[in-house]
Amino acid sequence: MNVLVLGAGQLARMMALAGAPLNLTISAYDVRSGNVVHPVTLEVLGHGLENGIANADVITAEFEHIAPDVLRLCQDSGKFYPGEEAILTGGDRRKEKSLLDKAGVNNARYQVIENRADFDNAIERIGLPMILKSALDGYDGKGQWRLKSSEQTDEIWQDIEVFLAASHQADRQCVIAEEFVRFDREVSLIGARGQDGSLAIYPLTENIHTDGILSVSVSANENATLQAQAESMFDAVASALDYIGVLAIEFFDVNGTLMVNEIAPRVHNSGHWTQQGADVCQFENHLRAVCGLPLGSAKRVRPTAMINIIGEVTVPNSIMPLAHVHWYDKAPRPGRKIGHINVCASSQSELGEHLTTLSTHLSGDEFPALLEAADKLNQPL
Repeated sequence: MNVLVLGAGQLARMMALAGAPLNLTISAYDVRSGNVVHPVTLEVLGHGLENGIANADVITAEFEHIAPDVLRLCQDSGKFYPGEEAILTGGDRRKEKSLLDKAGVNNARYQVIENRADFDNAIERIGLPMILKSALDGYDGKGQWRLKSSEQTDEIWQDIEVFLAASHQADRQCVIAEEFVRFDREVSLIGARGQDGSLAIYPLTENIHTDGILSVSVSANENATLQAQAESMFDAVASALDYIGVLAIEFFDVNGTLMVNEIAPRVHNSGHWTQQGADVCQFENHLRAVCGLPLGSAKRVRPTAMINIIGEVTVPNSIMPLAHVHWYDKAPRPGRKIGHINVCASSQSELGEHLTTLSTHLSGDEFPALLEAADKLNQPL
């Protein structure tokens, strides 16, 4: 079976590696060049989206910010999973908020802002502090503002006006104002939904961010109450979209109650731990789902942590006895994810010990959340 992935980045690469044992042939459509390439070698296999669609049995996507005309062509082929509406929803916070409301899941109060009057009304209705996020294109902390006090309103509005005017989608761009949620931690849930409606849902993962970019994800312990909340909301959102494939949902944990922060209609960074820590990884389960194959077990087989490699970073070979290193073959630059490290253990406390040991080999400036994750794991159960 031939699978075409929209996007030729690291997620398509990892899908290709996971699909090879299933005898699935994975190609990727590079939206920048218009070439169809091999996701691992980047060898050019053809040119043009129509050519890629014609040679594919199934089409999927590795990211949300895809031009509407590309999505429409793929949808019209009848081969596209999770489909046009899911990808558009993941790439537009207006549609995402509407979906969450439709599904009846807990999320932050919000208002759409298109002009200064909307901005002032949101401040009055939602109150301060407030988080503002671009409806389109925001990613890894970009296109976001925090309004803490009324003294900042003019300055932040001027910054938003400049952002909106400079957007390449200025006619469609706007900003979403959200109430500031005082949460205890962020967790995420990765799950797959098959063409027959079956589900394979992984355990919740705790995420630690630095400057708006995910640094470390840890899957090491169980909280049955939170897991049940998360799975119920996953089922509601996936059903509302008639979703097929892997879907990620990020939550705020507020005193033991989950609130949806955002969704990602694709395999997700916080699920990379599944490559070494689960029976069947997220990449294989996504391919199984979109190709109409039975889903595999999402059971965690051992406590695992994922550490992102970000920027112009190298890692010493001395970490190899403790770690599985996954490089993306991408040119390093500040803020860019160029790889990740998976670390496994037989228990939560042992995983904390491994991360502490790892921190002696890696720079605290380059891996700022490593000791924080280790400290959490080293706390008594």
